[in-house]
This record gives sequence, structure tokens and C-alpha cells, in this order.
Amino acid sequence: MMNIESRIDAMNRLGRAMADPTRSRILLSLLHEPGYPAELAQALGLSRANVSNHLTCLRGCGIVVAKMEGRKTRYEITDPHLTTALSALVEVTLAVDDQVPCLDSSCPDCATSADREHEEQA
Repeated sequence: MMNIESRIDAMNRLGRAMADPTRSRILLSLLHEPGYPAELAQALGLSRANVSNHLTCLRGCGIVVAKMEGRKTRYEITDPHLTTALSALVEVTLAVDDQVPCLDSSCPDCATSADREHEEQA
């Protein structure tokens, strides 16, 4: 049985994994089927080294596992329950309050919204 500390650790690992857009794209791809680094890199328009680094992070977080197939390594989501949970999570519609400013200054959508709002007020 998981205690509160292990649940918090699991949530933090998932949050870290999904906080990066590239890792999120890799996870979305792996939700559909297992993948190989070279194929993921090509499909996502990334370098193989970049994909490998992100897969290492996802493995470290316990979200994906690597399975050797001869000389190739196949990656897949660790647990079917996690696949189900991640699939449900991406189907969620968030209720975003436009009146609350985004805390992420690098967010392109929020910067665009803030610029429009500033222009409307001027």
C-alpha cells in the first residue's frame, strides 16, 4: 500500500515528466504504441540524442521501461494502469480563468493572450 510520501513522490515524478513539452510528445507517442529512439526522433522531428536523453529521464522517473530486442531498444509505458491514467488525463478539458495571469513567462499562448489584453486596454 502506498503511503502519502510515496504518492507525493509518484505525483512529482509524473509532473516532472510531463512538464517538458518534448517529454510530453514522447509520452503521447508511446501511449499509442511502444517506440524505438530512432523512430521516435524521426516521427517527432528531433535528434536521436535529444530523444535518448528524454527517454533516460522518463526511465528515471519510472514512467517508461526499456526492453532489449537484439541490438535495438524498445520503450513503452511501464504499467497498463499508467497508460490508462495518462490517456484519461490528456482527454481532460481544463477550466482556464483568463483573468488569472499565467506564471510561466515563457508560455507562448499566455504571452499572446497577455499582449492582446494589454492592447485592448490601451
